[in-house]
Amino acid sequence: MLNLHIKQQDPDIYKHLKSELSRQQSGLEMIPSENFVSEAVLEALGSVATNKYSEGYPGKRYYGGNQHIDEIEQLAIDRAKELFGAEHANVQPLSGAPANLAVYAALLAPGDTVLGMDLGHGGHLTHGHPVTFPAKVFNFVRYKTDAQTGLIDYDNLLAMTKTHKPKMILAGYSAYSREIDYEKFQQIADEVNALTMADIAHIAGLIVGGHMNNPVPIFDVVTTTTHKTLRGPRGGMIMCKEEHAKAINKSIFPGLQGGPHENNIAAKAVAFKEALQPEFKAYGEQILKNAKALEKKLKEHDFKICFKQTDNHLLLIDLTNKNISGHEAQEVLDSVGITTNKNMIPDDPRNPLDPSGLRLGTPAITTRGMKEAQMEQIGEWIAKLIAKPQDDSLKSEIEKEIKELTKKFPLYENLER
Repeated sequence: MLNLHIKQQDPDIYKHLKSELSRQQSGLEMIPSENFVSEAVLEALGSVATNKYSEGYPGKRYYGGNQHIDEIEQLAIDRAKELFGAEHANVQPLSGAPANLAVYAALLAPGDTVLGMDLGHGGHLTHGHPVTFPAKVFNFVRYKTDAQTGLIDYDNLLAMTKTHKPKMILAGYSAYSREIDYEKFQQIADEVNALTMADIAHIAGLIVGGHMNNPVPIFDVVTTTTHKTLRGPRGGMIMCKEEHAKAINKSIFPGLQGGPHENNIAAKAVAFKEALQPEFKAYGEQILKNAKALEKKLKEHDFKICFKQTDNHLLLIDLTNKNISGHEAQEVLDSVGITTNKNMIPDDPRNPLDPSGLRLGTPAITTRGMKEAQMEQIGEWIAKLIAKPQDDSLKSEIEKEIKELTKKFPLYENLER
C-alpha cells in the first residue's frame, strides 16, 4: 500500500513511489529479470521484522529476542528445501552476486581455476568477468556456445576441463535461452574431480514448477535469486549438499555479511509458500508458452534469435540486420511503455553501453495474466517500432494501445489508498 504515513511524512518520496506505481501499471515490463510480487510479499517487506537484528542462524543468534524471527527464517529454509529438493539452504544472501561470492569464498582458495560461461554468450558478470572482484582472486576460464547450434558445446567443455583442470565448473546464465544438461556437466566435472556450481537465478521458478531441469539434487552447490521467475522479493539463496553446509553458512556469516534482513527473509518465506501451490506450476507453464509465442511472432518479422530459440522465459535478439543498436531499440521501446534492456550478443563487436542485442522476457507480463494473443500483439508493436524508430505518430498510437491493453490486466488494484 502506498501508505498515507509516507504521504504525510515525506511527500517527495510518496510522489515518486506513486509515479513508479503508475509506470508499472500502464507499461509492459519485459526485462526477464523483473517480476511483480504479490501484495502479501510487499506486506512482509514492510513488516516489523525489519526492526530486528539477528546475526547468526535460527537457534544460534548473537542477539536476544529472536524467538519469532527464528521461526520465520526456519520456515523460509524448510520451504526452500521442499521446493528444490535441497539438503541444505541458506536464505540470508542479500542478492545473487553476494551469494555467488560466498560460494567462491567457501569452497575455493585464491588462484583456483573456475570454468564459467562467457558474459557475451549468456553468462553473468559474477561468473568471472574480468571487471569483477572474484576475477582478481580466482582464475576464471570462460567457455562459449557453439555458433552453429546455439548450444553449449559439451565436447569442447570437456576438452577445456582436461586442459585447465578447474577446481569448480559453473553452469548458469543471465541471457542464455536454452536448457542445460546438468548431468553432463557433472560427468565432465567428475573427469577432474571438480566441484559443480549452478546459478539458476533466472530459471528458479521454472525449475520448481517442473518445467526445466533441476541441478539441486545433482550439483555440489546451487545459487539463485529469489525474484525473477520465482516471483519473490529481491534477494539471494544458496542450496548445497550437506557436506558443504557448514562452509557455506560460515562464508555468509560471519564471512561476508552481518545481520540478515529478516523482513526480506519473511517475504522470501511468503513467496516460497506461493511457489508451492499448484497455481504456480500453471504460471510457469504460461511463461514458457508466452516466450514461444513472442519468439514465433518476432521470427515472422525476420528478427534473429540468439541461440536459435528459447527454451525458457527469455529471448536475446541480435539486431544487426535491423540497422539499430540495442541501446537505440531499448530507448524507442521505453518511450511507449515497453521496458526491455540492451544486451551483448555472442562475440559482439559493439561495446556494452551500446551493444547489438536486446533482451526480452515474459515473467512479469505473465504475472499480469497475459497470454499468447497478447504476446502476438506485443511482437507486432516491437517489430513496427524497430522498423520506424523515428516515427512519432506511430509511437503515439502504440503508446495509447499499450495503455488500453494494460487496463485489461490490472496490477495492484488495491495498492493505492
